[in-house]
Amino acid sequence: MAANVHELRPKVGDTEKITINLGYVDLGHIDLLVQDGFYSNRTDFIRTAIRNQIERHAEAAKQSVARRSLDLGLRHYSRADLEAARAAGQMLDIRVLGLASIAKDVSPELARATIASISVLGALQASAAIKDALADRTR
Repeated sequence: MAANVHELRPKVGDTEKITINLGYVDLGHIDLLVQDGFYSNRTDFIRTAIRNQIERHAEAAKQSVARRSLDLGLRHYSRADLEAARAAGQMLDIRVLGLASIAKDVSPELARATIASISVLGALQASAAIKDALADRTR
């Protein structure tokens, strides 16, 4: 039975909060659909609408991901990853669609020594010091 359990909501760390402005009529339509039981709340409606649009444009997005050589999903860079790149004399060009994270024990100096550029469509989780160190390399 436990194998049939599905997570209905992503964990807090798996989401990014955004703010949107909607016209009153659009908001009213959303509220009407919520009241009539089509959606559990406004957030449910908005998430569903976003997923529908992503699905509608899935092929174009897939082609764009391939064309831009993006890593899709979650990409974590640990201190060991960056130290290995430095030892090999490599500079990383990080391109992620989703979530890119840099470990908390990575120093700004190590990040600058190993990351040539960073482009994230989604969210970047890194310390403020790392983000500052890579500001001139962030697209």
